[in-house]
Amino acid sequence: MNIFIAGLSFKVNDADLANLFEEYGSISSAKVITDRQSGRSKGYGFVEIEDEEAAAKAISELNGAEYDGRTISVSEAKPREERPRRDFGGGGYNRNSGGGGYNRNRY
Repeated sequence: MNIFIAGLSFKVNDADLANLFEEYGSISSAKVITDRQSGRSKGYGFVEIEDEEAAAKAISELNGAEYDGRTISVSEAKPREERPRRDFGGGGYNRNSGGGGYNRNRY
């Protein structure tokens, strides 16, 4: 089961997260999500525990608990939704459009 943890201290790393959850069962992975550019923690992460019962126990016992001076929220992770790609293009050239202030067809 994949578990979502929010409200983490920015000092918490992957190993800290794994240590927090390892008493509940065998952990497949533990990952604190970081900003791509700065490398700084975003304050949330994911832990994957193989045993469903152990994962449920970890969620119930750790949700609302204090960890590293912060109250964390722990829940089952929801599948990531596919979001449509955003179009940042300005569009193509169209003879009939003004083109943003300069209209070739005007003269």
